[in-house]
Amino acid sequence: MTTGKTPAFYALEGTTAWKDYVNLLHIPYTLWHLSYVVLGAAIAPTVHVDRMIGTLVAFFLAVGIASHSLDELNGRPLRTRIPRGVLMGMAAVSLAGAMGLGVLAGLSETLWIFPFVAFGGFIVVFYNLGIWHDRFHSDFWFAFSWGAFPVLTSYWINASRLDAPAVLLAFGCLIFTLTQRTLSTQVRTVRRKAVRVEGTMELSDGSAVQLDIPALIAVPERALLLLSGAIVTFAASLLAFRLLNH
Repeated sequence: MTTGKTPAFYALEGTTAWKDYVNLLHIPYTLWHLSYVVLGAAIAPTVHVDRMIGTLVAFFLAVGIASHSLDELNGRPLRTRIPRGVLMGMAAVSLAGAMGLGVLAGLSETLWIFPFVAFGGFIVVFYNLGIWHDRFHSDFWFAFSWGAFPVLTSYWINASRLDAPAVLLAFGCLIFTLTQRTLSTQVRTVRRKAVRVEGTMELSDGSAVQLDIPALIAVPERALLLLSGAIVTFAASLLAFRLLNH
């Protein structure tokens, strides 16, 4: 039995093939996590635009394509019709491309970037495929891997070290990502699993509010949309400030 709703508030409806590929990118969330890369670069002592762009491309390949392809491969949460072989190919090529960019950065800048590259490749596979009894498929690892890790990696690429401001920012982005996770967990459950919700909420003035599926997801989804727009705008404004005042 289907719920009759799209699997995500940003998912395009319809059976056109290209919509499946757009939905696979989870665009609001991908932009959200790429903003952490920008933030990490923007607070570095020197903003190296070429390094930041390379890091953005690497994380887009690893998170936007590879991670989401493996996630779809493991249970079809978005209910796409993309063939299994295509998803596997997209994940493999994208992850290889992301790690290749990391290796190139290590050879040209500092070998200390290799641990970041290794962890990135590891967590994409282990988190999304639930390897090792879902040990890494948890709220903490989600928040660290897609929140703190992009900040730390981007800062390191630009500064070749980690400083207290980068660690503090990474912790803040981890909390932001936990907030995203907290809001989206209920939304995903209702959209993808709930068939019917019935009930009322009685208010102190004697009135009542009808509880149904739209009522349960309207507020958290609006919050997620606003937060994604806010973090992207904040990252862009901080980067613009650094570049214009260089």
